[in-house]
Amino acid sequence: MTASVVVRRLAALSGTGAVAAGAYGAHGFKNSDPEDYQRVLFETANKYHFYHSFALLGAAHCGKPALAGALLISGMGMFCGSLYHQALTGDPALRKMAPVGGVAMIAGWLAMVL
Repeated sequence: MTASVVVRRLAALSGTGAVAAGAYGAHGFKNSDPEDYQRVLFETANKYHFYHSFALLGAAHCGKPALAGALLISGMGMFCGSLYHQALTGDPALRKMAPVGGVAMIAGWLAMVL
């Protein structure tokens, strides 16, 4: 196994851990102020949107780029999209999509290990 493959796999595992840790932290530190909560939702969506946009660049160079890319894109759409929607409208109707999107993003990182 080459050094680049090892580094790519370690980066993918690090990304997996980062998404899982972010999810864990987000559920333990909710604020009760609705306006502040909407701001935090938007900032969270934006942060994960940026991080996973960069992850897509790495996914293009992994062993299964179509699988990793599809999981990352669908995860971003469901996770970030539902958070953006709730932050901008106050409507929590799509909030159940966020955990599914989070799992898809984690799976996308794991797919980059392949």
